[in-house]
Amino acid sequence: MSETTKQSTTQKATRRNMIQGAVTAAAAGAVAGTVAAAPAAAQTGGPVKKVIRKGPKPATPPLFNSTIQFGNLIFIAGVGYHEGNDIKVHTDGVLKQIQKQLEDAGSSMEKVLKATVFLADLKDYAAMNDVFRGRFGDEPPVRTTVAVTALPGNSLIEIDVIAYV
Repeated sequence: MSETTKQSTTQKATRRNMIQGAVTAAAAGAVAGTVAAAPAAAQTGGPVKKVIRKGPKPATPPLFNSTIQFGNLIFIAGVGYHEGNDIKVHTDGVLKQIQKQLEDAGSSMEKVLKATVFLADLKDYAAMNDVFRGRFGDEPPVRTTVAVTALPGNSLIEIDVIAYV
């Protein structure tokens, strides 16, 4: 075996061991219902999962968190709007809420990397775009838009985003 081949094999084994250790730690955390890797990551300077919330932590675990920070990334769960029946009003309300959540997390609309838009009716696509355009600055994020059969709370639109701080 050549020296280059030995070195490549050693590097692959090292990467495989690192990945296996991370997967094992994540699986242990999932089974325990916690993020087991977070304390170890904090000690080594790695990213840590942080819930961004206003007010105190709920007494019982919520169904999901609306904003999570991991390292310099911000993940915002799907945001809907539940008043009226106008896609432009719904889109504006959703985008304003996302903007507030981003600002609370120390980010901004211009720092959104990915947006996923769920529409209750694809016929609302053009009107949604009228409101969406320009809300993320001169360089908008990548975006996926899909039509779904229904959204919670009779919302006409739901948007989730990934941003950075």
